[in-house]
Order: sequence, then C-alpha cells, then structure tokens
Amino acid sequence: MRKLLSILFSSVILAGTAHAQARVQATHSNRLIESYRAYIGDADLYNSNGVRLTQPWQIIRQDRANFHQYHVRDSDDQSDSFFADPVNRQALEQMLRNGTMTREAANMIVRGNVWIDVDIYGGQGTGRWIDVSVSD
Repeated sequence: MRKLLSILFSSVILAGTAHAQARVQATHSNRLIESYRAYIGDADLYNSNGVRLTQPWQIIRQDRANFHQYHVRDSDDQSDSFFADPVNRQALEQMLRNGTMTREAANMIVRGNVWIDVDIYGGQGTGRWIDVSVSD
C-alpha cells in the first residue's frame, strides 16, 4: 500500500511539473520581434483616398504604409522590417487589440503630431501583438 501511494504521489508531482514546463515554454515562444519609433504627422491621418482616419490602428497602419509603400516619411521616422510586408500591416488592428495602448495615447494618435514607440511581439515568424506608447 505504501509503495502504491508513493507511485501515485510521484505521478501527480511529475504531471504538475510537466504542466508547469509547458506553460513556461508557451511563454517563451512569444518574444519581442522588433521595435520602432515614428512620428504621426498630418499625412498619416488620411488614407490614400483622402478620407480622415478616426481609429489609432488605422493611423498607425497608414503611417507604416506611407513609410514602406508610398515613401512618405516624417523626419527621424524609423524603419521596421515587420510592417514592410502588406500582410502584416493588415494584421495591425488585431495585433493592437491583443496588445496595449492607453486611452490617452489613442486620443493623442488620433489628433496627430505625436511620436509613437511600437514594440512588436510574436513568435515563429508571426506577429501576435503590439504595444504602443506616445513619447516626447
């Protein structure tokens, strides 16, 4: 009986350890892919049809399209390789929903004329979320 309890106890401990290791591995699969800094200027507030954009994710996506596709750049805008791919720019809305940005930062982006810092996170070649903050 004692041997049976010992085996049962060991099985529970090993199962718990394996579960904990799986969570740690899942956490480590997401990492910082890339960071960049960009100025949200007047050109970033309008889409290619001249329509005023009203959502922060739209404006950030337009900024990256302006930078990579249209070569409309603000002074000191930084490049990134991730949003150079149009498919990744299309995913920006969902990535921002999965990430973080304060309400104040969102309002400042919609008003424009602000610097943003963007951190892109993901793993295995896929972006999963972005964290966006405004800075001086």
